[in-house]
Amino acid sequence: MAVDSEKLGFDLKGWSLCKMPFWQTSNTSSSSSSTSSMHNVHQQNQSLQSIERSSLYSSNTVSTMAKSLLPTRRRLRLDPSNKLFFPYEPGKQVRSAIAIKNTCKFPVAFKFQTTAPKSCYMRPPGGILAPGESAIATVFKFVEPPENNEKPVDQNSKVKFKIMSLKVKGETDYVPELFDEQRDQVAVEQILRVVFLDPERPSPAMEKLKRQLAEAEAALEARKKPTEETGPRVVGEGLVIDEWKERRERYLARQQVEGVDSV
Repeated sequence: MAVDSEKLGFDLKGWSLCKMPFWQTSNTSSSSSSTSSMHNVHQQNQSLQSIERSSLYSSNTVSTMAKSLLPTRRRLRLDPSNKLFFPYEPGKQVRSAIAIKNTCKFPVAFKFQTTAPKSCYMRPPGGILAPGESAIATVFKFVEPPENNEKPVDQNSKVKFKIMSLKVKGETDYVPELFDEQRDQVAVEQILRVVFLDPERPSPAMEKLKRQLAEAEAALEARKKPTEETGPRVVGEGLVIDEWKERRERYLARQQVEGVDSV
C-alpha cells in the first residue's frame, strides 16, 4: 500500500508538473490572441473612419461641383433680358428703358453699375422692390460721334451695364452701401450689352423702347404728384417734402392772425 501511495503521489506530482507548462502556454496564447484581435479591430476602425472621411470629402466635392454647374437662380426678371437698346443719335444724350420685376417672395434690392460712369447714368440707380413689384428704370447715355462718319455696329460698343440684386428685410431703406456691407450675398443678375437702333427705321425693338420710355415717364410723373399723407413723403428721385415745416408755418400764421384779432 505504501508503494502504491508513493506511486500515486509521484503520479500526482507528475501531473502537477505537467499542468503548469500547459496552463502557462494557454494563458500566453490567449493574451496574444486577444491583443492581436484588438489590434485588428483598431485597424478596421481606422479603415472605416478613413473611408467615411473619404466618402464625405467626395460627396462634398461632388455637391460643390454640382452647385457650380447649376444655373444661378434669378431674383429679378428683366425686360429686355440682356440688352439695352438706344436710338443712335451721335452727339446727343439718348435714353433706354428696362423693366425690372421682383420674382421672389421677399424684398429684393437692385443696383446698376456701368463701365462708362462719365457718359451714362441711371434713373433710379437702385432701389428696393417688394415681392411681385415691378419698376421701369431709365438709362441715359451720351453717344459719341463716330470717327470718319462711320456708323458703329452693335459689336463695337464696349459700354456695358450690370444689374446686381440683394435679399433684404422688409423694413430696410435703400442705400447703395447695402451692397458693400453684404457683399457675400450680392448676386449679379445680368450684364447688359448696348445695342444701337436706327430711330428713322421702324422696328419692333424701337416700338417697344418708345412704349417703355412712355411708361417710365408716366411713373415718374405719378411719383411727383402730392398724395394725402400725414407724414413726410418721398417723391421724384429721392426728394423729401417736409410737411412738418409747412404745418409750422401755417400754425405761426394762424397765431399771428389770432393775436391781431385779440388786440
